[in-house]
Amino acid sequence: MDQGGAGEWLLVCRAGRRSMKLIARSLFLRIFLWFWMTVILTGIALVLAFMLQRGPIPSRWNGMLNNTARYSGTIAIAEMDHGGVPAVSSYIEQLEREGHLQACLFDSSGSAIAGQHCAGFQDMARRVMGGKTPVLRMRFGIMRAAMMLTGSDGRGYIFATELPWGPRAAFGANHFSFLTEWGVALLVSGCICYLLTRYLTAPILRLREASQQLAAGNLSSRAAPEMARRRDELGELIGDFNGMASRIEQLVIGQRQLIGDISHELRSPLARLNVALDLVREGRSSDLAVDHMERDLECLDEMIGRLLTIARLDASSAPIQFTAVNLGDLISQIVRDAEFESRKREIQIRLSAGEEYWIEGNPELLHSAIENVIRNAIYYTQTGTSVEVRIESSGTPPALLVQLIVRDHGPGIPESELVHIFRPFYRVTESRDRQSGGAGLGLAIAERVVRLHHGTIRAENAAPHGLQVEIALPLVHE
Repeated sequence: MDQGGAGEWLLVCRAGRRSMKLIARSLFLRIFLWFWMTVILTGIALVLAFMLQRGPIPSRWNGMLNNTARYSGTIAIAEMDHGGVPAVSSYIEQLEREGHLQACLFDSSGSAIAGQHCAGFQDMARRVMGGKTPVLRMRFGIMRAAMMLTGSDGRGYIFATELPWGPRAAFGANHFSFLTEWGVALLVSGCICYLLTRYLTAPILRLREASQQLAAGNLSSRAAPEMARRRDELGELIGDFNGMASRIEQLVIGQRQLIGDISHELRSPLARLNVALDLVREGRSSDLAVDHMERDLECLDEMIGRLLTIARLDASSAPIQFTAVNLGDLISQIVRDAEFESRKREIQIRLSAGEEYWIEGNPELLHSAIENVIRNAIYYTQTGTSVEVRIESSGTPPALLVQLIVRDHGPGIPESELVHIFRPFYRVTESRDRQSGGAGLGLAIAERVVRLHHGTIRAENAAPHGLQVEIALPLVHE
């Protein structure tokens, strides 16, 4: 087999395995198996009820059963008279082979003459000997008859045999037997259907209860975690519900936290504006007070603009236009603009980009996100040091990624705080004011923009000191 054929065969095998996994996890297969298990167990229950059934045979069938047994016995005795034991043995074997009916011929003293299953008829033969009348009996749902017959030479014989399944219809007229058998069938099928219903509805009821608690305001409510481990569609539904509930809880908590942070951040500039306004009213204002008012108004305007950006990115209600973006050119432009600010503190920005990297995205949003990360590095790096900006590719086809790595030489961040720096208004210490760290919204905007572009952003401390932020975005497939 050539490589192309082997590759196609490998793909077919993998697709087959995936299909089998999907079928094995589907409710269809489970319901299908439960259905056939119900049918099989109901059938077994009916057979057992029939076989274990006791009671007299209706008298109206006695004549037909006796005639059927007498007919077979007459033939057996005729064979005995003409051919002896070998002939009657051959006839009984033929009866067992073709009719699947056991039979036995006894002499008048109850000793077996021919037949392989005479032990099972021994008791009936003794009863015939004692009463000289035919004996009818039910054993394991099969009717048996034994009677005294006379040969052509006047010798007496006892012939015992099973009767064909036709006389089983006799019990169709027996209302008690009819109700018993169908009652067993309904009981078995009802129990299995009840178990199946519990199996299917238990997670749905748990899910309904959890959703009601969630709607009532209990954001920590979750469906039973053990239900989420089911390997079927209901397990996946519960897992998705728990994930949705966790996300809702995070969003609501984040909204509450954001409202508290906004209130705290707006209080300081508003208080300064009120003081400056009082000075203006009293005629004791100065250019310095007016300058403070202007800076506070600019700060408020910038903060509100960034908050609106975060709200728009979180809502994601309006469609955002994506185009092909040359990430290298975009970052080069941001670095050139940032170099004017970095020169005042004798900070160098070193850009390392090996080739062109094209991604699908929104240029304005990407510009804002990357600029926030680079400016944040400039704010915290020590005077006289540098900020390294590096672009490189990673991953393997088709999951190729472009990585933007921004590293500063500042004090770094405690390890326990790294997961929080992308929250709005978050600061590692209260001593970092807006002149150094802004309002704490830049990295929050960057995180939302990167997530909107199906990428990831993470931060880690660099050795010996400093912070390194890594942004990974999917490359355009050519």
